[in-house]
Amino acid sequence: MISFIGGYLNISNYLLFPVLGTLTFCIAFISIYGFRASLISFSGLLALVLSFAHTLETLEVYQYALLIGAGGLWYLILSTIWFYINPKAQTEEILTEIFTLTADFLDIRKQLIGEQPNRSDLQVQLLNLQSELIEHHETLREILILSRKSSGKSNYQSRRLLVFGQLIDILETAIANPVNYDKMDDFFEEHPMFKNDFQNIISRLSEQLRNISKNLNKSKQFSSNKILSDYLKSLDLNISKFKNENDVEAYERYLMLQNYLDYQKKQFEKIKKIKWLLGNPVLTSDDFIKNDKLKRFIVSRDYNPKIILRNLSFKSTIFKHSLRLAVAVMLGYAIGLFFDFQNPYWIILTIIVIMRPSYGLTKERSKDRIIGTLIGAVIATGLVFVISGPYVFGGLGVLSIVVAFSMIQKNYKAAATFITLSVILIYGILEPNIISVIKFRVIDTLIGAVISYTAMRWLWPAWSFMEIGDHIKDSVKGNTEFFKSISKFYINKGPIPTSLKINRKEAFLQMSNLSSAFQRMAQEPESKQNHIDDIYQLVVINHSFLASLASLSTFFQNNSTAKASEDFKIISEKINHNLDKACSHLKEINFEDFKQNLVTFKPEPFIFPVNQITNEGAIQLGNESTHKEAHLVWEQLYWLHSLSKKMLKLTFKFSH
Repeated sequence: MISFIGGYLNISNYLLFPVLGTLTFCIAFISIYGFRASLISFSGLLALVLSFAHTLETLEVYQYALLIGAGGLWYLILSTIWFYINPKAQTEEILTEIFTLTADFLDIRKQLIGEQPNRSDLQVQLLNLQSELIEHHETLREILILSRKSSGKSNYQSRRLLVFGQLIDILETAIANPVNYDKMDDFFEEHPMFKNDFQNIISRLSEQLRNISKNLNKSKQFSSNKILSDYLKSLDLNISKFKNENDVEAYERYLMLQNYLDYQKKQFEKIKKIKWLLGNPVLTSDDFIKNDKLKRFIVSRDYNPKIILRNLSFKSTIFKHSLRLAVAVMLGYAIGLFFDFQNPYWIILTIIVIMRPSYGLTKERSKDRIIGTLIGAVIATGLVFVISGPYVFGGLGVLSIVVAFSMIQKNYKAAATFITLSVILIYGILEPNIISVIKFRVIDTLIGAVISYTAMRWLWPAWSFMEIGDHIKDSVKGNTEFFKSISKFYINKGPIPTSLKINRKEAFLQMSNLSSAFQRMAQEPESKQNHIDDIYQLVVINHSFLASLASLSTFFQNNSTAKASEDFKIISEKINHNLDKACSHLKEINFEDFKQNLVTFKPEPFIFPVNQITNEGAIQLGNESTHKEAHLVWEQLYWLHSLSKKMLKLTFKFSH
């Protein structure tokens, strides 16, 4: 449809520019309906730009539009046939990527053991990697659950869902921080041998995950469990030497190390379970996850037309992006016509490829596009003097575009290099003066990149501080619901409720969104990084809170626990109260018109109950598992309570 309309844009310039701007805005605005809609939007923008390349000398407009449509259908047929030939390809690719990223995550967690001078840098790396993992989890979850809903149960999909469940648990356990960092740092400074032992075990867990990713369908080539099992037994034996119930400090250290070791054992058990599942064992229908539980993990996209009306406002990031893109496209094409460039539509092609709603991403893509284009132009110039002939140019052009598309998600700079190379080589078949093609390609790309960056910087900019408050609020809300689910499960016992896992998923997803939003903010000009230090504190507090929740969740789900004490209920209610008040403060925040609250915050007095593990009289009561539970729960509750107080103070500072 866009190709058909675009084919008739050969009208007077007085009409061309408003029509071009209106079409660009409308096509870009489709993105309000989410990721899939943004892909359709990009296809429409690409079709609009390419319609300028069509001339009536070769094809009628309707013929051109029909051929574009036929090309889309041809690709759809090819991809459908390929899916039926190899239906597991996409699942296997994403699953392999998740195994690798999870191994990377463990490697960074390993570096955080013991005192580190660059701990904050490692935490940032961890947050970025966690966001990438959560994104992959969402993609795989959707593929596995939707394919099962559409095609019914299959052993393959059901097994992969079970493997996926174990990978989610591994991430939760890896995020979990069952120890007090300060206490652990002091201990590892005195006993560096234990630091090395724990790092060695985590390295071997990471290696096991990498081995599985390389041999996903070759279970016989999975690495042996014996070496890691022996390491765990050896470390368990060394830790047991600290078990001295008559020495409170030594016994507390023993419990701390035992809890930390238990988490590594749980990771090992999950990896062994994954290996077993990938070995295609015989499973009964009871082993598989029920469909009624699965569908609760997928949120269906709302395509209500009212969303269009709600987004017709400068408060909408997509509205501002669409308007900005429309103006940039009109300006780019006007420059191309005014200076009589060879292919003026190359300028607007560069603009639609580079411009994104985010300033940081637009800036990065502009830089990568310019560098990639220059490198591609230099390579193409060298090839022109070495080779000749349309068939050679065509073959190299096709090869370059294949390489470009394979790299576009991972290395945009390299992809831009090969895109430039392919365009120049293919145009070299049509245009005898290929040096002229190279020159205009470089000039058009430079102009398009400069227009994109300039428009993003000064034309209705959408700075991240305008929306960061919503992401903080959503993250606090997600953590609050997750904590309530954990507390309820610990008090009531019984089977693990699906609601706990759904709330866990939501807390992780909102934390990932908050981390991504903060990263975008950090890439923006310093003048637009409003109160970035305070916001960073809130991001760190939310992440620490989630790590502590993951510790409790992992422990409660994998161990038999004692009856919840009254103190637990009192502290839980207090933490919930702090979180609810923090959420109410966040609703009042307006970072665009922020004025610091000058009223001094006075928290309600609350005396945290004495940790029973450090009470010498209580240390003799119960068995070791009870002591381990009490130690971990009390450590985490104390930490969660202190974090909720910090969050409350900080959000009060922001609220009017």
